[in-house]
Amino acid sequence: MVEDFDLNAIQEENARELIKRLLNLIETLSANLWDSRMETQRYRDEVNRLKGEQGKPKIKGNKPKPPTSIHSSEKERHKRKRHVKSSKKAEIQIDREEMVDVDRGELPADAEYKGSEDVVVQDLVVRTDNVCFHKQKYYSALMKTTHLAKLPKGYEGQYGPGIKTPIVTLYFGMGTSEPKILEFFENMSVQISAGELSNMPIKDQAAFHAESDAVYDAGLHSSPYQQTDDTKTRVNGQNQHCHVVCNPVYTSYHTRPRKDRLTVLDVLRQGRKRVFRLNGEALGYLEKVALSKAARENLPVWCSEQDLDEVAFLGRLDSALPALNTSTMLHSNVCSKNDSILRFSCPENECTLADLCI
Repeated sequence: MVEDFDLNAIQEENARELIKRLLNLIETLSANLWDSRMETQRYRDEVNRLKGEQGKPKIKGNKPKPPTSIHSSEKERHKRKRHVKSSKKAEIQIDREEMVDVDRGELPADAEYKGSEDVVVQDLVVRTDNVCFHKQKYYSALMKTTHLAKLPKGYEGQYGPGIKTPIVTLYFGMGTSEPKILEFFENMSVQISAGELSNMPIKDQAAFHAESDAVYDAGLHSSPYQQTDDTKTRVNGQNQHCHVVCNPVYTSYHTRPRKDRLTVLDVLRQGRKRVFRLNGEALGYLEKVALSKAARENLPVWCSEQDLDEVAFLGRLDSALPALNTSTMLHSNVCSKNDSILRFSCPENECTLADLCI
């Protein structure tokens, strides 16, 4: 109706101008209403995602059909290889075999046995396997000690490997949310709380932490440079920082309470103890720092290639320069007194990073 409306048909100029403004206002309000609906839908989808549900599906449009032509394309002129579908039965592990008999009542009198025909059927059994262990107990009156049998490996705590392994697989391997994992186990009549389930992927996982450290160590040595950034994250209701270290072959994540220079260097050094060295290179960086006359005179005195640990360095710094102005150091874009004014050095040249504290 609006498309067929002609403003020029209105003779009164004031009425025509007023109607034009009203139409423009309606168009603006319609656009704002559409944007508000889309924003509301996004909020609903996010709430559903946090609740473990699925949001509105994103359905892509149809792909345009390729144009038909009497001329063959370059690909069509090439000879195509014949695709032969390979059998997957050779890769299937057989867990058990079962003989299926023929109903003898259905066989004719002259039927002869001619062997069997194999048919492989894949299946998966998911069921509870609750075990009540009767642990033997012995008491030594002479030693006044009690000896109790140990549970088999993997059965520590209230849950066995048949529950611990799927939780880790579903959570990390498939990205399944904790509420959905809990719902799955509840449907299988497994008595487990949400808190216990949440602790399993992250608590007492020394093997995974060791593997993560090994991957990070290999990543640090895989290239002459590293790229790092951080983003805020919440840990137990407190704001912390997730440090991301990566290069083209790996990515590693490290959550720390702070993101100052020392924290970044600690992450890059993979938690090694801090080692300090006040040498000529460090003094060169200090030329651009607003230091007092006493600091200028004292620092070159104990300049050497000797490595000091953090306690020894801070103690020596406090004894030599007790009145060092930390505020001036902080605003000089160089490390403060607490951050050190020296270079970090890697023990035994293990680190390939240029981790200067500047």
